[in-house]
Amino acid sequence: METLVVLIPLLLLAGSAISGILALAKTRGHEVPDRAISWIACTGPVLAFLFTVLIFNNMGEGQVLVAGYDWILAGGAWIKAGFAVDHLTMVMLMVVTGVGSLIHVYSTGYMKGDGGYARYFCYLNLFMFFMLVLVMANSLLLLFVGWEGVGLCSYLLIGFWWADEAKARAGMKAFLVNRIGDAGFLLGMLAIYKTAGTLNFQDLRTFVAGNPEAFLQGSGFFGVSLATASCLLLFLGATGKSAQIPLYVWLPDAMAGPTPVSALIHAATMVTAGVYMIGRMNFLYALSPTSMIVVSLVGALTAFFAGTIAMTQFDIKKVLAYSTVSQLGYMFIAAGLGAVSVAVFHLVAHAFFKACLFLGSGSVIHAMDGEQDMRKMGGLQRKMPITFITMAVSALAMAGIPPLAGFFSKDEILWKAFSSELGHGWFLWLLGIAAAFCTAVYMGRLIFMTFFGSCRADEKTRAHIHESPKSMTGVLAVLGVGAAVIGFLNVPHFLGGHAAFSHYVDSALMAAGEEPLAAETGSVAVELSLALLSVMVAFAGLMLAWRWWVKDPSLPATYVDRYPEVYELVHDKYRVDEFYQGAIVEPLENVADGTLYKAIDRKGVDGAVNGMARAFRWLGARLASAETGNVRTYVAVMIAGILLVMLSLLT
Repeated sequence: METLVVLIPLLLLAGSAISGILALAKTRGHEVPDRAISWIACTGPVLAFLFTVLIFNNMGEGQVLVAGYDWILAGGAWIKAGFAVDHLTMVMLMVVTGVGSLIHVYSTGYMKGDGGYARYFCYLNLFMFFMLVLVMANSLLLLFVGWEGVGLCSYLLIGFWWADEAKARAGMKAFLVNRIGDAGFLLGMLAIYKTAGTLNFQDLRTFVAGNPEAFLQGSGFFGVSLATASCLLLFLGATGKSAQIPLYVWLPDAMAGPTPVSALIHAATMVTAGVYMIGRMNFLYALSPTSMIVVSLVGALTAFFAGTIAMTQFDIKKVLAYSTVSQLGYMFIAAGLGAVSVAVFHLVAHAFFKACLFLGSGSVIHAMDGEQDMRKMGGLQRKMPITFITMAVSALAMAGIPPLAGFFSKDEILWKAFSSELGHGWFLWLLGIAAAFCTAVYMGRLIFMTFFGSCRADEKTRAHIHESPKSMTGVLAVLGVGAAVIGFLNVPHFLGGHAAFSHYVDSALMAAGEEPLAAETGSVAVELSLALLSVMVAFAGLMLAWRWWVKDPSLPATYVDRYPEVYELVHDKYRVDEFYQGAIVEPLENVADGTLYKAIDRKGVDGAVNGMARAFRWLGARLASAETGNVRTYVAVMIAGILLVMLSLLT
């Protein structure tokens, strides 16, 4: 078991190294067939998934620990690097390796013929390696290594086509925005180490259980407790990695990368890291109701905020990008209520239907010869039946239509919010149900504008439209089936189920004394009524989308003309990027250019160095004039010098 645990990430690291060597060989003129690269790149993820299944079948109720080695000596104590696999980790491993493997297979068809084929798979394997390190780490410090690693790989993959300046800037934006959040994460980690003297998860749980008062004392950080300060700093890192307000702005621009990269980042790996981290540190968040409230409120606001933006975008990938931000908000609602298993279940469901939607959009873009504007699509269902069916199922799943996956996961989050005893559950539920309506509208809009009606593309593009190859459609079919049936893993009690998935994840948390904070209050009738209401809201959103973009496509323009200021504001993404540019980026650039560069660097540092050089040059020129070549002058100067020395000695 321990050997399999170690092999899972090493397989991806080996695949990345070999692909990197082959990429270097290709740049030096050696012939390397793409088929060989495909086999090397896909073998690691597939074997990692098979090993994960073996561990799952043999793990039982405990956990698998790999002690690792002494890593860092700090304060006289060694910080050990190792892996720990429990039920929460196992779920993440299944998602990362399973969906990641499918995305690798899909990529072999999507990236076929690209000049950077080997380099692409080098980055993709490395991305999965760091994500596996993140979820398997036995300490917060090793988790942070994976955390930073996926940030680096996202920069490389988003800016993969770096010759395009816009794509290169998108990669840089993702890197820099995440560094802001990571600074908070690092400070939170240091505060925890200073208080507990360890970053190992198991030791931290033991310390918190035995010494909760150590984290409940004041921190000097705005007068809040150490627990609140640490949790909020960690959450700042999560808002960057998982694209929540205020650090969500990088994720929509991440669409600049290849579409399979968007699916990997948005569905199964990087953006879920923040949710996983809060779930893993739930024992510390449980000490700080304030931080839990902040997490859930930020999640609810993000879910609604991003949902409204998605309704006005025309780039098919941008719609899905903002939908990812919105769905992540739902996960943070649950995580903030202490319902970790519910958050993780929505994470799993989201991995299937969002990966299918992103890869389906890649299939559409592939067929449309690179076109991403939905206003130039339409009528594709006849020529792309597999892509249409799989995307339609996934869209309905995301909208929350029963019995698809999104219905079970999203309804459980809304119920946890409504029944919460934290005092703000009704507001979370209201924002959540509003975001659910937005979800149904923008997903219906995407499907109807892309696949229904008549094709609005030009003649050249129409001639190019075709169904994608089997390496792509086969993956879509698997993900589409997953989006349809994965919800049955967690059928709630009020529908006659046993919530098996929640019990599986909660068993790892409750073994450490970590009880979910969300209260199971209310009757079955109330829960059933709320579920029916959420389904009605979803159907209402889909019907509105049908009326506006199929039955009478002129209606949206009518409302745009009636409320132009509101529409422009939402269409321009509330101008948050412009605000950041004017309030933060440009002032910093002015300070950097006007003060730090021109005043301090050029005039101060360079001026001092150049001034000293000019002084010595002037002195040298003066001394050089004394070199006349006249022996009598030299003798006279020498005698005068001797007399001055003798005079100084006598006095």
